[in-house]
Amino acid sequence: MNEHEIPPPDGRPVDVYLDLLRVRMENDDYQLLLSVVEPVLQAIDEHQMPTIDFSLDGDSAEALPQEIRDEAALVIATAVTGRLDNEVVEISTDETGPVRVVTDAATASDPERLGEIADYLKERHRQNEELRGIAEASGLPSDF
Repeated sequence: MNEHEIPPPDGRPVDVYLDLLRVRMENDDYQLLLSVVEPVLQAIDEHQMPTIDFSLDGDSAEALPQEIRDEAALVIATAVTGRLDNEVVEISTDETGPVRVVTDAATASDPERLGEIADYLKERHRQNEELRGIAEASGLPSDF
């Protein structure tokens, strides 16, 4: 078992991570972070992820500072994976521009794995553009 996989002695890893953030962040920023992640954490606890509409991108997230969005992504990743070694990395491709991705520390430090993720992002972008074109040609909404 790796060090980051050892369960914390006093609760879930996400609770430990939130406690660390409470100490490190300004109170207003921490409260803003909580307002973003609490509904998601509750949905995870209730196993309702498919029914929750949540995104750290798009119009609703524009008002959030990037640091809060990154921390929210890390909190959610910790809740889902139970790991405390998650990192936000930015991957840039010509097709997508910069994309922020949450991954484990080993992947974040592995250029080959990051290249595989970049390739996946390129392919996903290509597929989305193809689907968008089909939707537009069919008279369907294309704002996905």
